[in-house]
Amino acid sequence: MPDSSVRDFYDRLAPDHHLIFADWDTSMAHQAEVLGGLLRRHLGAGPYRILDCSCGIGTQAIGLALAGHRVVGSDVSPVAAARAAAEATARGAGLAVAAADMRLLPFRSSVFDVVVCADNSLPHLLTAPDVEAALLGMRRVLRDDGLLVITVRDYDEARRDSPTATPPRVTRRPDGQVITFQLWHWHEDGERYDLEHFQLVPEGDTWDVRVRRTTYWALTRAQLTEFAAEAGFTGITWHTPHLSGYYQPVLTARRPPSGR
Repeated sequence: MPDSSVRDFYDRLAPDHHLIFADWDTSMAHQAEVLGGLLRRHLGAGPYRILDCSCGIGTQAIGLALAGHRVVGSDVSPVAAARAAAEATARGAGLAVAAADMRLLPFRSSVFDVVVCADNSLPHLLTAPDVEAALLGMRRVLRDDGLLVITVRDYDEARRDSPTATPPRVTRRPDGQVITFQLWHWHEDGERYDLEHFQLVPEGDTWDVRVRRTTYWALTRAQLTEFAAEAGFTGITWHTPHLSGYYQPVLTARRPPSGR
């Protein structure tokens, strides 16, 4: 993964990231409700000690903290992590944050009940050794029988269709409408693509065009399942948006008890 490129992408996106949502607080609450349901199904009533290792500006972490869980957020972008902390404080949520690469998690072993890696963050890792390092680190910080939760785009569909753009998304705010869309430029391997993230923000009678660029590895469910199994996770299960209510496919898996 080109560390500086990914960090720069999210450093630059952090001030505007909430604009991709029609209502960010509503989205936080909904995602926390769906993810919380998955946690209860696997672990029982809770509350849980949760690490959100790709917390961004806090979309999942803040919602889960407001739902009563003890949440720590980390992110490769210090700007995004700082905003997550500020937004959590503004909403009365307890959220400790750290700027950290998910391949080098700065936490003690076996301290979390749950590790969350949401919003298609893992596919920023562009090589097998990088994905393996991240998953082994997530396993290390989970307690015995702890739960891993990863959400990614539906790359099985994307690898079949090779889309070159996403439909524009319009968010209304008092000074006008913000338009967000993406352009995808596929590599020759058919698996990786460069993404251009556009936001058109009203500025008087014209538009401020904000462009951020990064790269993804379009990991299929079979590929990610294999990586999780090789990292020692068990009970690997996929939850489709149709059944889970979450906006992306969700992988859940367990860290087996020590000695297994």
